[in-house]
Amino acid sequence: MLTRLYLSSLLAFFFLAAEAQSHTDLEFSPERLSRVDSFLQSWVDEGNIPHAVSMIIHRGETVHNKAYGWADAEKQKPLTTDAIFRIASQTKLVTSIAVMMLYEQGYFLLEDPISKYIPAFANPKVLESYDSATLDYKTIPANREVMIRDLLTHTAGIPYEHPLWARTDFEIPFLASLEDVVLEDAINQLANRPLVHQPSEYFSYGPNTDILGRLVEVVSGQSLAEYFQEHIFTPLGMNDTYFYLPLEKADRLVTLFKKESVDASLEVSTEETYQNFARSGEQTYYLGGAGLVSTAADYAKVCQIILNKGIYNNVRLLSPLTVELMARNHIGDSEVWDRHDKFGYGLMVITEKSHYGDQAPVGSVKWGGAYCSEYTIDFENDLVMQVYTNVMPIHNYSEFVRKYRVLVYQALVNKE
Repeated sequence: MLTRLYLSSLLAFFFLAAEAQSHTDLEFSPERLSRVDSFLQSWVDEGNIPHAVSMIIHRGETVHNKAYGWADAEKQKPLTTDAIFRIASQTKLVTSIAVMMLYEQGYFLLEDPISKYIPAFANPKVLESYDSATLDYKTIPANREVMIRDLLTHTAGIPYEHPLWARTDFEIPFLASLEDVVLEDAINQLANRPLVHQPSEYFSYGPNTDILGRLVEVVSGQSLAEYFQEHIFTPLGMNDTYFYLPLEKADRLVTLFKKESVDASLEVSTEETYQNFARSGEQTYYLGGAGLVSTAADYAKVCQIILNKGIYNNVRLLSPLTVELMARNHIGDSEVWDRHDKFGYGLMVITEKSHYGDQAPVGSVKWGGAYCSEYTIDFENDLVMQVYTNVMPIHNYSEFVRKYRVLVYQALVNKE
């Protein structure tokens, strides 16, 4: 009996090992990969999106990098793969990497209260009740201070959709600003808002990473733009990633469009701030949660830092153990919205119950941006995939990015 159990266990082990090994042998089929082209081109042709760039990197090699649509439709100028996109919340991974770099250097512990570095967050209050008409409210004391780790995991109780968002004494620019706003003032203003729940109670996505950007400034003594440039962009050779574009690159920023419903036509966005923040205005607001513009090729280097456990092209920014820490579940039983996924430090983590990750293996990590872009980092298949367009609002964001990911994975097949 014991022998049979032993043999059954041994066979199961070898079966699972062989199955895991088979994933490492998967290759991209050029024929099936052409379905990605058909999909993206069809979305452009049908007027769902104005343009797109796709980039897929497998085992360190770029297997797909194409552009679709027009840089200028009137002049019949095709989009190119070096187009610069507004990447919004994909900025959050860059800021999270910066935070973990400083953590590795001993500047702070992740359990430190953020008020130790930004005193405006001392003695936090939690919203107990409010009047939606008058915006009057009552608070109770928080049961503890907000920690740095609460901000990395979006469990601090600081959401974007705050019930009191309309109060001017709490207002900060959301994604960008054309005014002479500086990060320090905006974050001190944000600290006036009561938390919507007790720290670490559950996942509530919001401007937490903007606060972390200010933390980087405080402990490094540099502006966030200066820190990114010196410690991340220059070492990695990210020559097209900025908060604000130099004049000679301004024309490479794609036009921002909007599509407000299924039946609405695709139109050029008239939202002046989001259309033009990267090339006009005061250019003083270094927003760590949303402010960067970049290219697919540049941002691929950020993704590969995570995929390669802290190193890219012989440049090491983080320890492998630190990257593994970032890619773990740090929100307990809480979940990311209705996706049944978890969140680590700056990264969403795909689970076996995922309603969003599709074929992505458990433990893969991802995030995206409000202007409609997304990346997936797949450790098991040594794979990075990215897709970019710039449409906001866009009613079918999830459909677009998920179908793209499905099309990428269906092209990964056994070697023939």
